[in-house]
Amino acid sequence: MEKKEKLNSLADLYVHELKDIYSAEKQITKALPKLAKAASSDDLKKGFQEHLKQTEGQINRLEKIFRRLGESTSGPKCKGMEGLLEEGSDFTEEPASAEVLDAGMIVAAQKVEHYEIAAYGSLCTFAKLLGYDEDLDLLKESIAEEEETDQKLTVLAESYINQAAEESSIIEESGAGRGKSRR
Repeated sequence: MEKKEKLNSLADLYVHELKDIYSAEKQITKALPKLAKAASSDDLKKGFQEHLKQTEGQINRLEKIFRRLGESTSGPKCKGMEGLLEEGSDFTEEPASAEVLDAGMIVAAQKVEHYEIAAYGSLCTFAKLLGYDEDLDLLKESIAEEEETDQKLTVLAESYINQAAEESSIIEESGAGRGKSRR
């Protein structure tokens, strides 16, 4: 059984949560290429590929914080992110039209973004309270990127992906699309 670290202070909790989001970001780097491959929309593929580059930058910023703190990046696997990513991965295997799958992948991706926004928001609050101004600046960069990605996903969904999924559903229901599936 894994030994639990003792959280005696806000600084301990800060490091604990840094390790959690670090684990989450590392897991995301493995999931994004799979999502990009599964997406049928070129814009969605491109968005997943761009977010992979951002995620790598976020990992680098976290590693800089760990070095400054003299802390290791190793910690328990982020189970929250593991669950969200598993749910998203499972969704890509659903028997559905490409358009519906794209709409569903946006939902899954936004769940991930919201998790990250919550984590980075708390970390920013902790860094501010602890007087870790350099960390705060780095964390603010990451939360801004997460919020931007969330907004881009919303724009994609609202501009045409959800509409395409709805039109795909109408075709399926009319029988004209019988047998039409992504696989």
